[in-house]
Amino acid sequence: MSSAIPHRLPLAGVLRLGRPSDIWFKPALSVVAAVAPPNLILLSLGRLDLAMYTMAGSLCALYGHSRPYVARARVLAWVVLGMVAGLALSLLAASLTGDAVLLVTVGAVMAAVQKTLSDATRLGPPANVVLTFISSASLFVPQTLGQVPGHVGLALAAGVWAWLVGMAPGLLRPHGPERRATAQALAAAAAYADTRGTADGHVRARAASAAAIHAAWQSLLAAGSRPDRTRQGLERLLVRAEVALAAPADADPARLRAWARELRGTGRIPPVGSTPESADELLGVDVELALPARPLRHRLTALAPIAARTAIGCALAGYASLAFGVGRPYWALVTAASLYQANVTLTWSRGIQRVVGNLLGVLLFAALAPLTHLHPVALVLCTVALNFGAEALIGRNYWLGTVCVTPMALLITEVARAQNPAELITERVADTLVGALVGFVAAVAVTNRRAGDRLEQALTAAERARENAARLLAEPHPAPRALEAARRTLAAALVDLRVTADAASGEWWQRALPEERVVLTEQSGHRTLAATVRALGFVPQHQNQEPGRTTEDIRP
Repeated sequence: MSSAIPHRLPLAGVLRLGRPSDIWFKPALSVVAAVAPPNLILLSLGRLDLAMYTMAGSLCALYGHSRPYVARARVLAWVVLGMVAGLALSLLAASLTGDAVLLVTVGAVMAAVQKTLSDATRLGPPANVVLTFISSASLFVPQTLGQVPGHVGLALAAGVWAWLVGMAPGLLRPHGPERRATAQALAAAAAYADTRGTADGHVRARAASAAAIHAAWQSLLAAGSRPDRTRQGLERLLVRAEVALAAPADADPARLRAWARELRGTGRIPPVGSTPESADELLGVDVELALPARPLRHRLTALAPIAARTAIGCALAGYASLAFGVGRPYWALVTAASLYQANVTLTWSRGIQRVVGNLLGVLLFAALAPLTHLHPVALVLCTVALNFGAEALIGRNYWLGTVCVTPMALLITEVARAQNPAELITERVADTLVGALVGFVAAVAVTNRRAGDRLEQALTAAERARENAARLLAEPHPAPRALEAARRTLAAALVDLRVTADAASGEWWQRALPEERVVLTEQSGHRTLAATVRALGFVPQHQNQEPGRTTEDIRP
């Protein structure tokens, strides 16, 4: 039976502070190291008016901190190129026309492209928002065609420096990201083991554990296929997390957490003890490399409604700002662009967080403005400190980080020339409210009917993956590599199903979702997943076997 989708706009918990990220200090320190030297050089040369262009490249240091260094090198290079390309296009448009409506239109289209590509490539935080802020603000900077190459060159030079800053920690801790991902998987498995597979909250804990384990395998995959002892040790620890997922009642949560703590340090990989003979040669990353990747064009097609929301919402927000006579419509455009999440419900929550953070942020700017007018050094130091604060706080809740982001963005406009703080504050508040309101209305009006179709596709994929794994389990002697590939495919399908179901549940204006089918598919899928772990020899066959349940129950 299917149920109707409730149209609720939650307020409870939207502003609640969470725990800080394990690596909150890494992006915070990286952005300081990337921003400060270019700004200080410009200050010493008396050309602080060019800081906006170097800032575009420096902010690339915010990206890729959860990625292994091999993958991070590629991601940061693409981010730098994307940032510089967006800046170049914006400056070119600014030099060719002063028509504000046309510039807003260009900014809205660019925002949609940046949103779509960042989501399709799973870029990670801060996603498209920083790219959109730089490109949109640059559209309204007075510019001549002859100045564009030099300004773009400054951004590229700062981007190269940001790339070096982002890669530098790899010299001291080359496996840091993979260790953290494995530690998170072990901690999530321990939380599920605490439930023994039956206590309250076990369904959510199981889904979180499966997602963390899948993410950790993907992290090892992204690190490359070259074998080394560290990766082999992490693979064995991930197998222990999978054993806990398959047999939570027999797992030791304390041991899993102890392994996780050791991984977060700089010591050696903790030994996991003896493993069954059939598990001596782990196939995880090798099998992952052999599995076909989902084509990028399929992900882009699925994101078409979100792209349409972003383009329409940003354009309307910018036009509304112009209609109200605000001189900086890009603030409304960026506010709208920052709202769009996986569904309408999450977009509403982000809108509340954005408005609260911006309003508190302009108050902080009002307090800092007199100080920044004392000397250019004070302006640079405040900008650097706000960059650090934004990255240090945003992991706890988006609104808290925005309290620092807002005055930082306002101070960047002050770099070129001193402006009236009262006027800046008034226009920023107006644009925030306009952008949030118009952006949310666009999210409601532009429906995402494909969310239901995506859920059907995810259900079908999970059911087929379960049937394939069950068919192999029914064989007398299934090939380990084939069974491992089926297990990986099923695990990925179950993670995708949960993400897709969560996204669809918060979407409006669509047919009722097959919630019971989702629950049944997840239950049978995780039972089959546990059976594959037992069949591969990672855990004895009798462990976590439900009374009255045999392997016959998981056959197709």
